[in-house]
Amino acid sequence: MKEKILDTSTEMFLSLGFKSVTMDDIADKLSISKKTIYSHFSNKEQLVEACVLELFEEISTNIDDIVAENHNPIAEQLYIHEFILNKLKEENASPQFQLYKYYPEINEKLREKKIEHTEKCLSKNLTRGIKEGFYRDDIEIKLVLNFYFMTLEGIKNSDFFSMENYPISFLIKHFLEYHFRAIVSEKGLKYINSLKHKKSI
Repeated sequence: MKEKILDTSTEMFLSLGFKSVTMDDIADKLSISKKTIYSHFSNKEQLVEACVLELFEEISTNIDDIVAENHNPIAEQLYIHEFILNKLKEENASPQFQLYKYYPEINEKLREKKIEHTEKCLSKNLTRGIKEGFYRDDIEIKLVLNFYFMTLEGIKNSDFFSMENYPISFLIKHFLEYHFRAIVSEKGLKYINSLKHKKSI
């Protein structure tokens, strides 16, 4: 039952937002009593944290699987972002914004884990991209890492982009093109242009 509660709660949180979904909503969805939920999670904050951390581990595992498929470095990043967008249902930023606003301690714990995993994966991606000639050999890897994470997080938490006018998927697509064009070599640029011709980026 605990896993079923976690799975259903996560689905609802991602669809409607962490603040918007109540324990009553979850109980109704599962056709169980709130008492059953509280027998596994003492309060909503504990449930939110469990959902967030389990989701992070699932996403991290899938990202590692994509990396293991050994695509070229640019394609690897595109596949990773496509998977994350689909998994997190990021048509809008409401769930992430609500987590940031109403559960700041959980959000910070998640942020630290995301930074750690992103640094590990992206460092390898950048290093391999330089070695394989897709990225310029003069880029500062640590600097690119910081720009990458800062910009990506800023897109989702920023007042600069109205979600009605700029869906997350649209912003991520343009962010990735911006990111790649800042670091690619001539070989990488040819690959990006071939993707644009196929409308893959």
